[in-house]
Amino acid sequence: MLKKKKTEVYALGEHISMSADKARRVIDQIRGRSYEETLMILELMPYRACYPILKLVYSAAANASYNMGSSEANLVISKAEVNGGTTVKKLKPRARGRSFPIKRSTCHITIVMKDISLDDEYVEMNSLKKTRWKKKSTAMTYHDMYNSGGLWDKK
Repeated sequence: MLKKKKTEVYALGEHISMSADKARRVIDQIRGRSYEETLMILELMPYRACYPILKLVYSAAANASYNMGSSEANLVISKAEVNGGTTVKKLKPRARGRSFPIKRSTCHITIVMKDISLDDEYVEMNSLKKTRWKKKSTAMTYHDMYNSGGLWDKK
């Protein structure tokens, strides 16, 4: 019986104290990118969610080098997802004997890395990235209108 060699490793962070939407904003930027590119992006982004995600990316890379013997140059983030976790509910005392609820949301982050040197059916990861269409500007500037005779006819 043939045993297929494992090409993916993952790191899971549970009960991270931040909103799932705030973590998704960062995760969407690194999905499908290489390990080195991911580190540069996470170190330069100004969001608070970058630090726990950076720790998870480091952990997934350490898991890949320990479990599969992979080098960091061959690692690509194949899957990254954020799920909502439990909500910590507290009551804050307010004036005149009333109370106000405080809800601290948490999230679970999963980072899956793939070693592209071990994968036989490696598809170019650029195809997984979102295509960003550039909108061509159709508006004419003042200089273009004057020179083309669009609004003001030169006579």
